[in-house]
Amino acid sequence: MKFILRILLSALAVVILAKVLPGAGVDSYTTAIIVALVLSLLNFIVKPILIILTLPVTIITFGLFLLVINAIIILLADRLIDGFYVNSIWWALLFSLLLSFLQSILFSLLKDGKKD
Repeated sequence: MKFILRILLSALAVVILAKVLPGAGVDSYTTAIIVALVLSLLNFIVKPILIILTLPVTIITFGLFLLVINAIIILLADRLIDGFYVNSIWWALLFSLLLSFLQSILFSLLKDGKKD
């Protein structure tokens, strides 16, 4: 149940960012849910592989290269999903930063609602 709520909150964040950012867009709410699912799968499977392969660059840049890895994950989702687009690596970088920010806010609201 918690996983479904997190996916729906991520989809809400994707829709909000698609409305706000001119360089990113999503066609429908169903596509936003698919984007949230694909992003969670890419973060689970592809991101650890990319981190291991780029570990020297990540260490040299004190972890800032992880921002580029997040942008690459967004661009991969763009390639995999019809109806979701990001115009460039810069929009993907901004999208990933704002998505992380929105997800942290929305997920913290989910945790606050669970307190008894």
